[in-house]
Amino acid sequence: MRTSLPIRALLFSFVLFALSHIASAQVGIGISVSFAPPAIPVYEQPICPGDGYMWVPGYWDYDEDDGYYWVPGTWVEAPEVGVLWTPGYWGWNNGLYLWNAGYWGPHVGFYGGINYGFGYFGVGFGGGEWRENRFFYNTAVVHVNTTIITNVYENRTVIVNNNVHVAYNGPGGIQARPSPQEEQYAHERHIPPVAAQVQHVQAARSNPQLRASANQGKPPVAATARAGDFKSAVPAREAGGEYKAPPPNAARGGATRPGTENRPAAAQPNHASDLQPHAFTPPNTGNAANDKKYQQQQDKLAAQQAKDHQKLQQQQEKEHQQAAAKNYNDVQKQQMEQRHAQQTQKLEQNHAAQQSRIQQRQPAPRPPAEKPR
Repeated sequence: MRTSLPIRALLFSFVLFALSHIASAQVGIGISVSFAPPAIPVYEQPICPGDGYMWVPGYWDYDEDDGYYWVPGTWVEAPEVGVLWTPGYWGWNNGLYLWNAGYWGPHVGFYGGINYGFGYFGVGFGGGEWRENRFFYNTAVVHVNTTIITNVYENRTVIVNNNVHVAYNGPGGIQARPSPQEEQYAHERHIPPVAAQVQHVQAARSNPQLRASANQGKPPVAATARAGDFKSAVPAREAGGEYKAPPPNAARGGATRPGTENRPAAAQPNHASDLQPHAFTPPNTGNAANDKKYQQQQDKLAAQQAKDHQKLQQQQEKEHQQAAAKNYNDVQKQQMEQRHAQQTQKLEQNHAAQQSRIQQRQPAPRPPAEKPR
């Protein structure tokens, strides 16, 4: 039975309130910024605190009041056997830098080709692997006390995809595209960041010393042995590159496009039920046959995208019903809503890319014929 509208409305209000206080990079609520993040700082990895902990690399998150701030790398217990962490990354999208959130899954997917270090060298993960029900650590890549943790191996043939510290994918940064295998991994079952990761980001966000404006790309807390524990922190040895202050028009850290300063910001859809049918520009090339052809392509794409909306909406509503039946607690509800927001916005990004490709294939309109004088 579908959750009643008042309950859904109350749940959405709670989630929106919670998300406003949680670092949105981990939640993946479509953050977009008009200027690039600083380079990834150079730092040492703290020793693994125990068996079953996985390395989650540090990255630059963003707050609209304070700008970029560093989320220290840390060790986190895997939420279940067999899953690996795919880091988030900043990617270029239509003139803005857009955050793509990280997730847990059976394989490491595309993370922008960014070299985060410690096994995340741009493609895949070389810091360890699951063997049946135990995770084995590659001591050539990650820092492990082998007198305590014996499920280890050493493989020095790990491929480093790039040797730069650039923190974004796009013009002037890393030029990488997902492989067919990585695109396949994107459709697997994913688990959002666990509660310890969310709390870790909250702690980083509230620490003024971790703001790029204060540390110039060299954070005093670059990594921690456990999530949220900043007392036994590892400082950055050096900045990953020359720090560039944000442009003067980036007041309050905000991101705007020229000519849109006075327009209200569009709300990011958090559920497939929030999505509207996509509007296509009718082709007008001056060639009736071509126009008919491209109109048919647009109609076909619009129908497929409507099916995608419906399928995702049904999936999310089913999960809401399961959450109600299993009496999810607040943390479980929050994680579910975070996952739904990530799914919805990723679907819209894919649809926007599909529309852009089909429009690029259309011939330019013919110029009007000059009238005889």
